[in-house]
Amino acid sequence: MTTELTTTDAVTPTRPVHRPGRWFDHWDPEDPTFWHGGGRAIARRNLTVSIGAEFLGFCVWALWSVVVPLLPAAGFDLTLDQQFWLIALPSLVGATVRIPYTFAVPLFGGRNWTVVSALLLLIPSTALAWVVTQPSASFGLLLTCAALAGFGGGNFASSMTNISFFFPEAEKGKALGLNAAGGNLGTGVVQLVVPAVIAVGAGTHLERAGLMFIPLVLLAALAAWRGMDNLSGVRSDYGSFARAARNRHTWVISFLYIGTFGSFIGYSGAFPTLLKTQFPQAPTTLAFLGAVVGALSRPVGGLVADRLGGARVAIGSFAVLAAGAVGAIDGLRTHSFAVFFCSFLVLFLGAGIGNGATYRMIPAVFRAGTSPEQLPVARKTAAGCIGIAGAVGAYGGFLIPRGFAAAKASHGSLIPALGVFVAAYVLMAATTYAVYARKGSPLAAESI
Repeated sequence: MTTELTTTDAVTPTRPVHRPGRWFDHWDPEDPTFWHGGGRAIARRNLTVSIGAEFLGFCVWALWSVVVPLLPAAGFDLTLDQQFWLIALPSLVGATVRIPYTFAVPLFGGRNWTVVSALLLLIPSTALAWVVTQPSASFGLLLTCAALAGFGGGNFASSMTNISFFFPEAEKGKALGLNAAGGNLGTGVVQLVVPAVIAVGAGTHLERAGLMFIPLVLLAALAAWRGMDNLSGVRSDYGSFARAARNRHTWVISFLYIGTFGSFIGYSGAFPTLLKTQFPQAPTTLAFLGAVVGALSRPVGGLVADRLGGARVAIGSFAVLAAGAVGAIDGLRTHSFAVFFCSFLVLFLGAGIGNGATYRMIPAVFRAGTSPEQLPVARKTAAGCIGIAGAVGAYGGFLIPRGFAAAKASHGSLIPALGVFVAAYVLMAATTYAVYARKGSPLAAESI
């Protein structure tokens, strides 16, 4: 989905002017006078609050990745397949709600929807806090509570859509990169902090994993209410979304994004359970490092792609991902925790770099070969591609845990799943090369 910003012809103020409800009827960040006359400060304030709210969204989205490995010790009788279902389902729901979450920004206003989407996080937090105290709860009830965590995955789409309208084109890439990295970092932070919180005092208090986020969510909603703004000129651009859906490059890039962002969110969710089940004596609290590496390397991937081209860096990231998966296979075969753990850090590094590179490719692909007159349409189509790819890519967070579960059920080992992932990364690298980098291909000369 994509949206666009329209302005009124009646009055064009040179400074931002609110009307009741913290609405701006005119917002023109491309006007230097408007931008330096207060627009920049307002945009940065909205970005700061948005990062905080999106950060909490990712935290709640990843909560079950922390809780699931601890459920058996809390009295829950779960098979490994059931554990992977509880890990995978939040990603499935989060990916599915990303498109409607994007529609919500022009419908309700960015500030208003940030408040609502933050408050919605109270539902999965409260549900988790309750259900983990019920060891006799049915697996279906556990699945339902886990599915609610998917609300956190939708926050990314609405947050990125909203922030994109506050900044001029020259600063949009940096702003969106900070917004995305800040959100992604929530996955690693929750895997670091939550185990410590639930272990304070005697026993293990799993309900704290949900309860600790209730006041944080309320604070995020209050911060959005007091510190963010709505832009009344934003409207849904269904035509651009439709054009993107009809363009084959949208689906090629979506396929690649499954391999980059899908790997990040999928491995982030599965990593704590993999360590707990494959290396029971190892310090599984180190699992948070994987998501942190993936989040921090995302902006690095974008910066390197700006210099070398997104396609080249994407191919390199898939090579890194394949190497990491091969290393993880070796770690399982030799039962070496060090090899397995370090190989997964390589996987997260490749996923993070690939995330930044793939997002950099999108505007370049749709800008290639267009005349100056066609550029506005190309930009809107690229925005539609970003919305579609962001949703499709998140389904990787479902496919990877379910791949591990299927391999364990059919072969008694995780190795076949990792072998399939290696093949997928090789195919994705080959696709990137053939479509965007191969000498003689239509887009090879465009430095995609």
